[in-house]
Amino acid sequence: MNGISTGKRSLAAVLTVVVLGTALVVGSLASNSAVRTDDRPKAPVDGWTMYGGSPVRNMVNTRAKNLPTEWDVDKKTNIKWFADLGSKAYGGPIVHGGKIFVGTNNKKPRDPKYKNIDLGVVMAFDEAKGNFLWQMIFFKLAAGRVQDWPLEGICSTPVVEGDKLYFVSNRCEVVCASTDGKTVWKLDMIKDLGVFPHNIASCSPLVIGDKIFVVTSNGVDEGHINVPAPKAPSFICVNKSDGKVIWQNNMPSAKLLEVAREKDQKEFFKRLVNRGELLQHGQWSNPAYAVVKGQPQVVFPGGDGWIYSFEPNSGELIWKFDCNPKDAFYELGSKGTRNDFIATPVIHDDKVYIAVGQDPEHKYGVGHLWCIDMHRKGDVSPELVTDASIFPPKTKPNPNSAKVWHYGGPADPKTGRNFVFGRTMSTCAIHDGLLYVAELEGILHCLDAKTGQRYWTHNTQAETWSSPYWADNKIYLGNDANSLFVFAHGKEKKVLAENDMDSPVRATPVAANGTLYVMTENKLYAIANKE
Repeated sequence: MNGISTGKRSLAAVLTVVVLGTALVVGSLASNSAVRTDDRPKAPVDGWTMYGGSPVRNMVNTRAKNLPTEWDVDKKTNIKWFADLGSKAYGGPIVHGGKIFVGTNNKKPRDPKYKNIDLGVVMAFDEAKGNFLWQMIFFKLAAGRVQDWPLEGICSTPVVEGDKLYFVSNRCEVVCASTDGKTVWKLDMIKDLGVFPHNIASCSPLVIGDKIFVVTSNGVDEGHINVPAPKAPSFICVNKSDGKVIWQNNMPSAKLLEVAREKDQKEFFKRLVNRGELLQHGQWSNPAYAVVKGQPQVVFPGGDGWIYSFEPNSGELIWKFDCNPKDAFYELGSKGTRNDFIATPVIHDDKVYIAVGQDPEHKYGVGHLWCIDMHRKGDVSPELVTDASIFPPKTKPNPNSAKVWHYGGPADPKTGRNFVFGRTMSTCAIHDGLLYVAELEGILHCLDAKTGQRYWTHNTQAETWSSPYWADNKIYLGNDANSLFVFAHGKEKKVLAENDMDSPVRATPVAANGTLYVMTENKLYAIANKE
């Protein structure tokens, strides 16, 4: 999904291009309104139960077969059904137990009691026919856009396990609900943990055994020169049964308290951010998990541009990796070269694949895609700082570096671009030795997953917030020009189709039970080849 600025449009980890115009509700408590039918469909065979499909978060579905290549939403060719959503839809779709779950807003209210009220909404639909089943609603935070940007709805993609649904509300709550839309428990990260979400909370939780792992969205204030909650955690592990915190970590905020003692707070804040020691903006990405040579690891992307790996039970740090060059500097807008993460880390073959980016409001800029070996410990960045008193700092190569390969950085302007790979919001799809990843600028890259060698690129001619999705030997990718591209899997580029949709496709398409589910900003489509 997978950020974000004041007075402009904002993302918030699925993040946001905001159109103002709906009344903001100031609610002291989140409220649930279960609007439902008696329709209870039977569970099908297949599903897509979390962002990335599994804890490794790889956007690949090897079970899907006979998926459509072409369709027509106007003529309804290969369209099984469609359902209206709000005016923004970033969370999901998730398919499980005969139901589809999505996060959206309240622009097309299902309950007349809440007409013309801005809300966060989780909706459930019947997988077979698209019938609306129920919704849960969440009032907006009193702090307004700095914590809960108007009209963004629920940006968190739910994860479903059995008869339980887990997601993060726009109110920065970790929510456990039944798949019938009834709240089981909530953890209020603002009230209970002191978190200050920047613009919106959007993490897709990760459920492993009896634990849930969450990125809290703790970030900067409206002025962008201070983190109001330096002691609040960035990463948490909670008990799945009751939402009680097991451990927490505020790693990116290690030196935040020093800022208050400085006369020139803005300059000191900037200096620490540029050294990769502070939160830059917000935190809207998602954790991933794998077991590497018998060692379980939960991988968190930090708001300081570092990737962290923790032992899941204790929260003990295993390794950390700086995903920015040591001479990178942070600046709001397109000029800055230091980035953090909107994309989600993908774990494949004992390696982490992650690309950096920023709030799309900041537009295009230099980006980096990394392949990181998960077998090392400690600081495994490519370089170590030897003198931080100057900027750029003095460095030396890190003999303990876990870098396998790097793709990105500056390019010869004669090529038409100033960088090889730009900022991204996209999570990678890796299959059969090939890696697919898209830039914010709308360029899809196909690389060798082992070496980082580029095979081909394709410019879709519009921004993309979506991630490439591999299924049925095809790659699906949506963009802001209301298009959904279909590519053939392979080392040679082959565009199979460009399908027109009704509005931007910012969520990632998913497949289940022979059907492709495409969520535009205002509709959910079920698309399948005619039998």
